[in-house]
Amino acid sequence: MRLSVGLVSASCSTPSSHSSLGKESRREAFATTHWSVVLLAGRNDTERAQAALARLCRTYWYPLYAYARRQNLAPAEAQDLTQTLFEQLIERQFLARADPARGRFRSFMLTVMKNLLAGDRRRARAQKRGGAQEIFSLDLSAAEQRYATEPADSASPDKLFDRQWALTLLDAVLGRLEQEHLSEGKAGSFAVLRETLMGAREAQPYAELAARLQWTEGAVKVAVHRLRKRYREMLRVEISQTVAGQADTDEEMRHLFASLSGD
Repeated sequence: MRLSVGLVSASCSTPSSHSSLGKESRREAFATTHWSVVLLAGRNDTERAQAALARLCRTYWYPLYAYARRQNLAPAEAQDLTQTLFEQLIERQFLARADPARGRFRSFMLTVMKNLLAGDRRRARAQKRGGAQEIFSLDLSAAEQRYATEPADSASPDKLFDRQWALTLLDAVLGRLEQEHLSEGKAGSFAVLRETLMGAREAQPYAELAARLQWTEGAVKVAVHRLRKRYREMLRVEISQTVAGQADTDEEMRHLFASLSGD
């Protein structure tokens, strides 16, 4: 499910609700931030570092793959280049040079890809095929199916990367929100109410949802309000883990919604 831009744009101006995230179970969900994952992966000397890199690969490989494809690379070459990027992050210790105080993780990853594109790709691929350890494998057929659904427009590679980055973040937060409800024994109500995370609040079919859940309409409205608030909180926390400070979080939130709207 893709979430509409209008859903959470208000969270750009919503104060951070860290006090509402005080429960231990909720803190644990964000115990490992993106930047801490970056710094851990950059050490390249523990199993935890390898696990950290694998997490980065799972989160960012498709936005980077889509960027490479929009640069007119063939599918196999885009796959190869994306694979090489993550290998070199470890082998050349690029991650160890990352500094959370100097910028956004999104920008850091895109800069690494651009530098790799500008370099000698043939030599990088030869090095990989000559015995470098494979960090993760790409499902090329699935990637191409997904890439084929991209709008047939003239969006630049940078804009395509940003849009896929935004969708990846939204999907990740939705997944965590679902898991939170599952752990609380609320899988059934979440399956129904997750539909309210799309579209404007005034357009929600409260009466229909109440009938499906056998709740009162008032109870549905309260549950929807809490669900959307929790979603905004989780999205803001997710964003805050990829930037240096509060002001950057607000700016990155605005950038996320602009990326989805095509601005």
